[in-house]
Amino acid sequence: MPVNPAQHSQLQARLGRLYQQESRKVLATLIRLLGDFDLAEEALHEAFHAALKQWPVDGIPANPTAWLVSAGRFKAIDQLRKSSRFTQLPDELLAQISAEHSPEHEEIADDQLRLIFTCCHPSLATEAQQALTLREVCGLTTEQIASAFLTSPSTVAQRIVRAKGKIRDARIPYEVPAPAELPQRLDNVLQVIYLLFNEGYSASMGAQLLDSSLGDEAIRLGRLMLQLLPDAETAGLLALMLLQHARRAARISAQGELVLLPQQDRSLWQQAEIREGAELVQWALRTRRIGPYTLQAAIAAIHSEAATAEDTDWQEICGLYNLLLQADPSPVVALNRAVAIAMRDGPAAGLVLINQLQQQGELSQYHLLYAARAELLRQLGHNEEALHAYQQALQLCQQAPEQRFLQQQIAALQN
Repeated sequence: MPVNPAQHSQLQARLGRLYQQESRKVLATLIRLLGDFDLAEEALHEAFHAALKQWPVDGIPANPTAWLVSAGRFKAIDQLRKSSRFTQLPDELLAQISAEHSPEHEEIADDQLRLIFTCCHPSLATEAQQALTLREVCGLTTEQIASAFLTSPSTVAQRIVRAKGKIRDARIPYEVPAPAELPQRLDNVLQVIYLLFNEGYSASMGAQLLDSSLGDEAIRLGRLMLQLLPDAETAGLLALMLLQHARRAARISAQGELVLLPQQDRSLWQQAEIREGAELVQWALRTRRIGPYTLQAAIAAIHSEAATAEDTDWQEICGLYNLLLQADPSPVVALNRAVAIAMRDGPAAGLVLINQLQQQGELSQYHLLYAARAELLRQLGHNEEALHAYQQALQLCQQAPEQRFLQQQIAALQN
């Protein structure tokens, strides 16, 4: 049924939301059907361009996602047939691209997990796996990925190009591995699912802090992984995501401003997700195969169990951070541990540890190091030093809600 002129702007808005929510699913299926990352990306944009022209005339299809997959595939075939690339393709890929195909919902949903396993193939370097997954599964720009990894956009772009070339040249299969192969692939896949979740939980840059659709998708993939391989760390990751995702409604004010954990309205936390996450933590702990995700989930569970910020068991959290630092001796974990120690033993104790981390230099481009240092300095009454640290954090921060929060802290110290 044709869309009347009054509905045209509403349709465009819906198409914009559809792009945000479904484009990565469409891309994952197009990569499977076309066997080429770059061709699939071109086809994705062609499909949405076709929808922008056709839907106002023909109306919105019953299954918009499947329509976009089909449209993208046909656009790619047309493009290939007009170029010399079509006859140069391998016979099996040529047959796959040309075959009649009607995508089903479950097939499209599974394609994102297939894409993650493809991006996380062991023949690719770890950094390339992560960059490629964030680009193709999450839809992040090279600038956003570079910000997340504290490196340059050109370095990220090179990693992505090399990874795509390796997948193409080595004919890496687009599939979920056989059960026997899953354990050796588990760590990298869990890592990129958590990277996907983190980008939804706290975007590396941009106007919005949260993208709940990315969090929902990461949790869906976590559930699929737990079904494929009921491992303690898989359960730990799913628990961690559920426990953090449960706070989403309280993390942003009605005005779109960042709300830190101590000030959050805990009545807005999703109790069903907290209960599920806590049960998964307990199951993972009982296996005694305790890894970093399970330890982080246990910390998140303690926060979730506290009725108020003042009721938080910082002694237990510090003990868990000690274990986590042994399991994952990263500077970010060390920073989080320092903040926990400041909560337990006072700001001076935490500041000593943060100053040591700053001197080591690994977090020199990490705005949260300076923000944490600034807060402890403020609590100690060292306002000039705190002001300087907040300004350093603001210079490095690339996300609008966090920038506004830091500006508020700076203004408060200047008054």
